[in-house]
Order: sequence, then structure tokens, then C-alpha cells
Amino acid sequence: MTTQYSDLQLDALREVANIGSGTAATALSSLVGRSIDLTVPSAAALPIADAVDAVGEAEREVISVLLPVAGELEGVVLLVFSPESASMLCELLGVELDSDVGLSALGEIGNILGASYLGALSTMTGIAMEPSPPQCASDYLAAIVSSALIVATQGDLALLLDSELVVEETECSFSFMFVPSGAGIDGLLAGLGLGG
Repeated sequence: MTTQYSDLQLDALREVANIGSGTAATALSSLVGRSIDLTVPSAAALPIADAVDAVGEAEREVISVLLPVAGELEGVVLLVFSPESASMLCELLGVELDSDVGLSALGEIGNILGASYLGALSTMTGIAMEPSPPQCASDYLAAIVSSALIVATQGDLALLLDSELVVEETECSFSFMFVPSGAGIDGLLAGLGLGG
């Protein structure tokens, strides 16, 4: 199911995300000492239930990084990784996902990704948004998203950005979900000069 947003509006949100992904790729590349390419091939603004379906099966096991967002536009950023992708990212930092520092390392990667996307959105829209420290969890997708929505109680639409990260020919994909409260996605589009 799609929403009332035009292709132009969704393309604008995707382009802002691509700017953020460039910043994130540079930061991650410095962190791991390897070349990283990060792109956002698709963007959608969906009702939350549809966004969950778009990410994958409700009973699929995932690893997530949650970043509550404060500022002029509050909400929550949720990054969803398959266990394989999460493990690959941890290996880049020389740690095992199942180790004591594994989830902490993944949280730092999620923090870099989330802060980069939010920074691009904030710069381009003029709306102040600041991520809080990351929280990592491993659970079924439905449970992860339900927990995230408790943090973003007033949001009804999610901005879903499917992202692809390539590290020296090794691919990793993840889903970036931003559930803003209040003016939400309409506020972001208005800040980009593309309000309804």
C-alpha cells in the first residue's frame, strides 16, 4: 500500500538519504580502514503496519539498533539487520557479534548510520533532530518494531529506506525506518519545499 506522496516527494527524501549515506560511508570507512559504498536504492512513506511487512516476515529473527530522536521533530530511528549482515559488520571491527562487545560495536555502526541520515535530513529541512544513544536488540521483527513504536507513540507513518552497503565487494543490506511524531513526514517535505 502506498500513501499520498508523489514520486517527486519520495525521490527528494531518497536523495537526502543518499547524502546522509555518503557521510555515513566516509565515517564507517575511516572506522574500519576499508573502502565502503553505501546507497539508498528505494524510499517509501508507508503506514507503520505496511512498513513492517516491507521489511520482512514478522517472525523473522533480526538484530536492530534503535535511536530515539529528540529536537524539533521527535520520533525514532530503527535500523534492522539480518543476523548475517550484523555479523559481517561486526567482523569489520574485528569483533564477533555474539561477544560482549559485539552488540556495542553494532550499536556504534547504527549510531553512525542513523546520525548521518538524520544530519542530512536536518541540514536539508532546517528541522533540528538529534539522535539519543543507540539501543541494540535481537528478536523477531514484529517484537522489535512493536518496541520501537512504544518510543514513537504519535507516529502513524514510517519513512522506509532500503539501504545497501558494500565493503570491498562484500554486500550487506539493512532497512532504515524513521517514524517521526507530530508533523512527521509532511514536516520534512515542507522543509524541502515540497509540502502538499
